[in-house]
Amino acid sequence: MPNIGPMELIIVLVIVLLIFGPKRLPGLDRQLGSGMREFKDSISGKGGPDDEDAGEPAERRQVEAALGRPEGEQAPLEGDAARERSPR
Repeated sequence: MPNIGPMELIIVLVIVLLIFGPKRLPGLDRQLGSGMREFKDSISGKGGPDDEDAGEPAERRQVEAALGRPEGEQAPLEGDAARERSPR
């Protein structure tokens, strides 16, 4: 496997910037960081069931902001989206 140098990293970052755009990168970065932190905590055994519910509203707002949804707008459920598409 070849070594990954600075030129390869720059190319990958430019491709990610083109795909997601500059407005969504901070949200994606936060999601990646929180996901890695949760994974590390689950592996090490830190954080119990009480810790999960403590930050749920703040995390939900961050996820909705990263997805580009206005605050408070609910995501459509799978069944609701299917009903809207099929004419009756």
